[in-house]
Amino acid sequence: MDESPLAAHILNAALAAAHKAGDTVRGSTSPNPPVGAVLVTATGEICGIGATEPPGERHAEIVAVEHAGAAARGAHAVVTLEPCNHFGRTGPCAQALIDAGVASVHYVHADPNAIAAGGAEKLRAAGIPVFHLGAAGPDEGEIHNDELRPWLHATAMGRVHVTLKFAQSVDGFSAAIDGSSQWITGTAARERVHLDRSKRDAIIIGTGTALADNPSLTARYTTEAGETAWYQQQPQRVVIGAADLTECSNLQRLGYAQYSDIPTALTALWEQGCRDVLVEGGPKLLSSFVAQGYADAVQAYIAPLLLGQGRSVLESAVGESLAEGMRLQISDVEILGGDVLLTMVPGRTPENRQQ
Repeated sequence: MDESPLAAHILNAALAAAHKAGDTVRGSTSPNPPVGAVLVTATGEICGIGATEPPGERHAEIVAVEHAGAAARGAHAVVTLEPCNHFGRTGPCAQALIDAGVASVHYVHADPNAIAAGGAEKLRAAGIPVFHLGAAGPDEGEIHNDELRPWLHATAMGRVHVTLKFAQSVDGFSAAIDGSSQWITGTAARERVHLDRSKRDAIIIGTGTALADNPSLTARYTTEAGETAWYQQQPQRVVIGAADLTECSNLQRLGYAQYSDIPTALTALWEQGCRDVLVEGGPKLLSSFVAQGYADAVQAYIAPLLLGQGRSVLESAVGESLAEGMRLQISDVEILGGDVLLTMVPGRTPENRQQ
């Protein structure tokens, strides 16, 4: 394959813009992926930016082409996912790039969806150079923390991608002996939680949490005027368990779905078009997700706080030895005020080493 016509710094800038575009719309595109696309001139000027619109509307490449207008001809396309090659509710993006007269196409992830794949081959057949930027696929140990990871894994698995989220003290407790848990983490961490909620298809809790906390499960932020507002994108509210939730006034007011068990909930959410869900349940529900093999990512908000005793993050042991525990790989670290957010994915157990 010929060397890319784009200089490394131009390609990196275009990639950053494409990833940002995809992350901006994450949570609004399911069951489609939150793709970002950028058109850039040979001199490095971005002439078109696009992101996937809600289902039935334009895909990222088409938005970018229309944004660029006449400048699209001869420009280089940088896309976070291989352009699709099928007719669905919209036309194939590969053909749109051909018609626009782009000079080359660079994409990050190969499309794991067999129905939509084949865009790279179609582009090459039309004489357009295509460059796969080498990101590993979902079954090849890829832990890059980008906006497409949940969708890629969901598509490969045929079920929704599940992220388990919890807040804890540095010594591993989610609540003190007296049961108090608000607030282990500070304002910046709580703001980050709400931003993350706005990018998920659904939030899942158990009936125990619903009855104890009467949560609203909305995605909120504080305006410059100091008022509370809702993000435009709101996740579905889901509760697992058989208990009567009549007394949960916030859920009754806002609406929610209730399922008897985890597999039933995940199957229903997949059929509804959800691909990326966040579990915010208590120790019992989190342990159930781990035990049943539904832990695709973990978000641990860690406060610099020592409790010594209290309520553990999980209700039951994952295993009886270190070898039987769930080994995780860190994919991202964020400092949020005085707290730390570790984003992790299941990883291979490392080789035993002498201490």
